[in-house]
Amino acid sequence: MPTSILGEVDGLLGVAAAGACHGSALQCPSCGSSHVAQVLGDNGGISFVCTACGHSWS
Repeated sequence: MPTSILGEVDGLLGVAAAGACHGSALQCPSCGSSHVAQVLGDNGGISFVCTACGHSWS
């Protein structure tokens, strides 16, 4: 386990970069855009928000 939040962020960025290299980018189910942000929900769940059209889903 990382000793700081920065270590955790670095690890997550590495995983995201590796996934992007394999063409596994998320796409908005509403508009098809690949401009998608991953966000944490109120109860700790993961949700996604399209930065192109504003659609959100989990």
